[in-house]
Amino acid sequence: MFSGLRLVLAATLAVMAPAVGAAQTPTGVAEPAPLSAYGALPAVELVALSPTGRRLAFVGVSGEARVLSVVDMDDRTLVGQAGIGDVKVRDVQWIDEDQVLVTVSSTEFLPDIGLGKEELYFARVFEPGADRVTPMLARDPDMFPALLGPAEVVGSEAGILLVRAHSFTSGSGPDLYRLDPKSGRARFAERMSREVDDYVLDPAGRTVARSEYDQRTQVWSLHLREGSGFREVWRSEAPIDWPGLIGLGLDGASVVVVADRPDLDRGGRAPARFFDVDLKTGAWRPLRFEFDPTGMLFHPATRRLIGAMRVEEDGVRYAFFDDSALVLWTAVETALPGRSPKLVGWSDDLTSAVAFTSGTGDSGSYHFIDLTLGALTDVGAAYPDIRPDLVAPIMPLSYRAADGLEIYGYLTLPPGREPQGLPLVVLAHGGPAARDTAEFDWWAQALAAQGYAVLQSNFRGSAGYGEAFLEAGYGEWGRKMQTDLSDGVRHLAGAGVIDPARVCIVGASYGGYAALAGPTLDRGVYRCAVAVAGVSDLRRMVEHEAALGSRRNNEAVRYWSRFMGAERLGDRSLDERSPARLAEQADAPILLIHGRDDTVVPIFQSRAMADALRRAGKPHELVELAGEDHWLSGAETRQRVLAETVRFLKTHNPTD
Repeated sequence: MFSGLRLVLAATLAVMAPAVGAAQTPTGVAEPAPLSAYGALPAVELVALSPTGRRLAFVGVSGEARVLSVVDMDDRTLVGQAGIGDVKVRDVQWIDEDQVLVTVSSTEFLPDIGLGKEELYFARVFEPGADRVTPMLARDPDMFPALLGPAEVVGSEAGILLVRAHSFTSGSGPDLYRLDPKSGRARFAERMSREVDDYVLDPAGRTVARSEYDQRTQVWSLHLREGSGFREVWRSEAPIDWPGLIGLGLDGASVVVVADRPDLDRGGRAPARFFDVDLKTGAWRPLRFEFDPTGMLFHPATRRLIGAMRVEEDGVRYAFFDDSALVLWTAVETALPGRSPKLVGWSDDLTSAVAFTSGTGDSGSYHFIDLTLGALTDVGAAYPDIRPDLVAPIMPLSYRAADGLEIYGYLTLPPGREPQGLPLVVLAHGGPAARDTAEFDWWAQALAAQGYAVLQSNFRGSAGYGEAFLEAGYGEWGRKMQTDLSDGVRHLAGAGVIDPARVCIVGASYGGYAALAGPTLDRGVYRCAVAVAGVSDLRRMVEHEAALGSRRNNEAVRYWSRFMGAERLGDRSLDERSPARLAEQADAPILLIHGRDDTVVPIFQSRAMADALRRAGKPHELVELAGEDHWLSGAETRQRVLAETVRFLKTHNPTD
């Protein structure tokens, strides 16, 4: 189906190949990998293990196009490949041993139905043995061809594919439909109102619970199956933070809900966030672990809860209720000592798994563990052109913010350079309710390879440090969330690691806002700034979110208003922290980069900033990326972003 694709397989299945000798500079330091190696799309990603654990599916890259490959893990032979094209691949799942579900997305302009640019998701089924790809929903003229929710696969022996979709003739929805993987056609499964925001399926594909959210009343409610219908068992006002329906409970006769239920606290212990809710009685039982989980783990076949996970400073921590899962994961950790493996997927019988490792000395590696054979196989590298000796060291650090709050983060050091008087790039993450980790970061590693120390601070408002730390960021855009970054600069300068006169700030999305706020709100710290898809006008951003929703006072507007610190829609106090309205105060050159197909932060945010800087006579550049979205999904444009960033940094903050 695609000429030359076996080269992708050959590169992917190069198992335990000896390292090639590294070229040396005159100082004895290994010659860095080319910038293009860091900006490239991962050579292997979205790895999925089949239900039996005997086949492996993954997405590779051939030029600008994505390629899906399926490999037999018993004899390491290629079962089949399919060219997916230059669309953006978002997920890979097995339906059964012979069919793979691939979810892709594309940016579409939909003026005929009253919408502008939207990121739409589509499903395709690949049959490697038959060398056939079938688009879902595309052959039924009554169905809108895009998914209106994640596609779910249940029943590994005879895979059932269910998804929410819209029928032009039903007059309701989006309803639940069962898809035929062979034909791509949809069959109605269950009526669902627009208020249904989530549901839980049993192993037979039957909904046993669902949740609803009413934007008008701001009420979230939990509904459990009763006969052919549902009964409401609990409701809660939720203007912003909704409870969540997670999955089936421990014994399959309950569901897991994440919610704030202080009324259920017992014995003065820390309040639980996850609960087991009985499907018959509606009774709630707290789920407690030796740590505060950030996610739950479910059995691949029974769909029941079998464990929990938490992202920590040195990797992911796991806890299991299921003995087989514990045995399997213990074997994984034993086989990969000191490498902080992360679970990617496991077989239905929990005797084989795929794990991912990444960090200092590892640009990203996938590993297959088979308990039956007692074997570990290295099956692929995300960035094969970046050898282990070229991966810059990633050091965890912590420091006190000006108000005493402890901030955690990571410092990536340029290989071969003494940690003294270094030029620094502050690389701010997006979200802002997200976090950086100790894993290989292509952007941070590329900048370190160019000679910069890179600081990635998990400023207040970041996820993963508890509710109090997250809530400390509310209303702090351009305030303490910003100075948390510059406090990190001052910490490193005080330790002599960096030169405080040689610092720039770089970031994307919220990080792009932070990059713009550096020269305009937290002046005197940075020599330059690079903002990718950054928010420049807070009030216009909130008003844009209001225009997208069915109600101007929707959940998205309330969320952003809380984080930004707005009292109401149109609050002009946001102007005081909007870089586009403070352009005359900018004290450093600014590079703006934005994708024209960005449906998260519209490109007018960067254009408005460029216009304001031009009127103020401030040095700046604007780079618009044709066909690019919010996530830098394209190979060519991602390379360009990295090249433009490095060029701008070296112009205004050279490393020597």
